[in-house]
Parts: sequence; structure tokens; C-alpha cells
Amino acid sequence: MIYSHNRSHDPKKQGERYWDEQSTPLFPFGFGLSYTAFDYSQLTLDRDTVSIGQAVTVSVNVTNIGHRPADEVVQLYLHQRFGTASRPVRELKGFQRIRLEVRESRTVLFTIGPAELRYWNAAVRDWVIDPSTFDVWVGGDSTAPLGTTFQVTTD
Repeated sequence: MIYSHNRSHDPKKQGERYWDEQSTPLFPFGFGLSYTAFDYSQLTLDRDTVSIGQAVTVSVNVTNIGHRPADEVVQLYLHQRFGTASRPVRELKGFQRIRLEVRESRTVLFTIGPAELRYWNAAVRDWVIDPSTFDVWVGGDSTAPLGTTFQVTTD
């Protein structure tokens, strides 16, 4: 049971694949990598639309809201909504380990370029970047709720 699964034929019942238990992991991927709590806010992109071959910069503010200094692994996940092949619901495409003191905030930047957008397409036997809508999430594990979207076009 991995976080980067493809949607089944019935996505609303994705977690009910087995008759006697949930088919979801006990903890999400990336969970529990710190000893305190962090708040994620102000997720922004430097542009809403990019052409194939261009990059988009993602920024997010991370604040240590716990009671001790600690490290956090800030994780970036992508989902391609449509294209020439089925894509996983979320894929880890970047991460950064940061250290924050109590109540300290920091802006973390990620670049999403061709290397993060491409995937191996077995049907055409080549690396592919499809024009599509991409969902972006940033957080401390694979269930990160803070998200936004951008478009990749052929122009």
C-alpha cells in the first residue's frame, strides 16, 4: 500500500479494496519525521501557466508552532490530472529539510521544471510531458492539504 497509487475504476472506494480492512497505510508517507508541530501557509506560484520546457517556482511559509526547536522535512507533491497515461494521485517531486527555532518562520522555495513534470510512457517508450492541469501540494507528509494548481500548455 503506497501513497502514489493510481486511481481505481471506482475512486471513491479506493480505500476499500480488501473486504476485512482498509487498503490505506496506517501512517501517510513522510509522517512523523519531527518532534514538534509546524504550520504551512501562503502557498504561491510565480505563474499560473507555463509552456512545456519552462519552470514554475513554488513558495510556502513554514512556522514552528511547537514548544521546541526542530527539523522539518518540507515535501512537494504533484498530480497530473489528465494526459496520455494514467498518473498517480500524488508523487513526491521535491523535499527540503529545514531547522526552525520555536515560533520561527521561513519561506521555502521549490522549482518545478521539465524533470519534475516528465514521466516514462510505456505506450510510446519515451519520456513525456503532457499539456495538462497539475495539482501541487506542500506539507509535512503525503496528505498535505495545502494546495494549488497550474497549467502546462504547448504554447
